[in-house]
Amino acid sequence: MNPQHTGVPHTVRLRKEAFTKATGLAGFRSDYALARAMGVNRSTVTRVLTGHLHPGPAFIGGALTALAPMQFNDLFQVVPTS
Repeated sequence: MNPQHTGVPHTVRLRKEAFTKATGLAGFRSDYALARAMGVNRSTVTRVLTGHLHPGPAFIGGALTALAPMQFNDLFQVVPTS
């Protein structure tokens, strides 16, 4: 068993400020352009940015691809599920 395991479920949250800054620096001027580059629906980008949806594997993978050389910890954080 992992010694750091606390028994509390965790989830991934977007670091919204860092993500928004990275998308601007990468030249994405709309959720649509970003979604195309990430390979996800525009509505998924909008819902994650507004906090209505937690980022899933496709969103995370797409973000890391479209916003390279950004790394997971630059854009996301692992937090306990509330």
